[in-house]
Amino acid sequence: MIDASKLFRENELFITGLNGFVGKVVLGLLIERFPDFKHLHVLVRAKPGASPDERFRKDVLGSPALKPVVDRAPISIWDRVTIHAGDVAEESFGLRAEALARMQGKVGAIIHCAGLVEFFPPVDEAFRANVDGVENAIAVAKLLGAKLCHISTCFVCGESTGLVEESEPIPGFYPRRKGPEDRSFDHAAEIGFIRERVAEVYAQTARAKNVNPKEVRQQLIDLGMQRAGQWGWVNIYTYSKSLGEQLVAAEPGLDWAIVRPAIVEAAVEFPFPGWVEGGRTAAPLIIMAMAGLRHWPLKPEWPLEVVPVDQVASSILTATAHLLAGALSKVYQIATADTNPVPLGSLVEWMHEAYKAKATRPVLGGVKIVSAAEAHRRGERLHRRITRLHDAAASLRKLAQAWKLPGRRQFGHWATQLRMLAIQVNIREQTLKLYQPFMLDNRFVFEAENIRTAHNQLDGAGRQLLAWSPEKIDWKRYWLDHEVKGIQQWVEADMMKGRSFQI
Repeated sequence: MIDASKLFRENELFITGLNGFVGKVVLGLLIERFPDFKHLHVLVRAKPGASPDERFRKDVLGSPALKPVVDRAPISIWDRVTIHAGDVAEESFGLRAEALARMQGKVGAIIHCAGLVEFFPPVDEAFRANVDGVENAIAVAKLLGAKLCHISTCFVCGESTGLVEESEPIPGFYPRRKGPEDRSFDHAAEIGFIRERVAEVYAQTARAKNVNPKEVRQQLIDLGMQRAGQWGWVNIYTYSKSLGEQLVAAEPGLDWAIVRPAIVEAAVEFPFPGWVEGGRTAAPLIIMAMAGLRHWPLKPEWPLEVVPVDQVASSILTATAHLLAGALSKVYQIATADTNPVPLGSLVEWMHEAYKAKATRPVLGGVKIVSAAEAHRRGERLHRRITRLHDAAASLRKLAQAWKLPGRRQFGHWATQLRMLAIQVNIREQTLKLYQPFMLDNRFVFEAENIRTAHNQLDGAGRQLLAWSPEKIDWKRYWLDHEVKGIQQWVEADMMKGRSFQI
């Protein structure tokens, strides 16, 4: 049996990415469930007008997720937390030599949560967070004599249909690999290629006149999309995260574990049911559904691989405890569809029921499953109708102005609102296209045997403190009472700010 409490009591931990959604819940669990943890080192990047200490107090400890946890904690965490100013993208995290020297031989494990979770960023931005950051985490771990628990994503598998096993070899992997003898992909060569191309782009930019930053940004996005698509990854995010994994797995002399969550969504229990932060993966889909979207391009029987954030955080600490204890498992996929799948068709039906229940006027018709092409055609037709109405309202406004007739302001208001609606229709169509790999093109089911085994090997107290129970989730209750309400409370206001028309 693994005694997680004892291991956290005896080993100092170094955590990156604590200002992120998952990182906050990891910290909260550590404070609440393991209040006698030995010591925690936290990496925080300074921002203009805010020191790392101020950012940690305000953005992390002062967040809705952590403030109640800190307030009821039986200890003052400041006696056991050291904040380090730095950046994962900098060599040695930007830490001073004396700070590294003080931690040498004392830190048992680095939990590397930091990363850029964005599907299609410029490839150099993705690399700074998800490749350079991993290289630096490896270097710091080896310098300190620490083990490395690296947080990745299940979707490094890229294009896939069916069960994705945890035993797939990591170095040399690419989604279109033809078998173990296929050595077409070399992560070091790929990383070198991208860095050379990025350097060329910026060199050309430096020589050019009248450079358009948007065009440079798009050029770097196109480069990442081209390379990801060539090898079979569905976006730049999963491509860069896979490269990060391969750096970890190929590093000699490093004790490591990789934790791969699926789509991380609202908490089922901790810090409280429904806690969610930022534009989570499902948030745009939920907002569109709760605004009345009925036509969905998806495979209704296929599962959506989602997992509550508190189950992810528990799994990260479970994997870290096993890593500290010298366990052999290297990859932990944190997913639910292998034991308790939630079909996409059920999700959109539940959300449409909730939409109808809250609608102020009768809603006719139910959910319709359509092809991607049909969804696109519907979007184009709707956009044309809105454009015609906008043009009519704008023309009436000009006519009213010319003849000094009443209603000028009202026509102008309608034209503005219709223009906003047209923009929203475009965003909706782009969003559906963005999510097509997860709803229509690939059937993802991730094996999650290693975390199940690891949880069962915790002692009795550990199993109570670090929950892993996806088979117990009532998905309809979770989705409507936790996920949808959480998105509406914590996310929707920011995402929909300034929009009065909804589709």
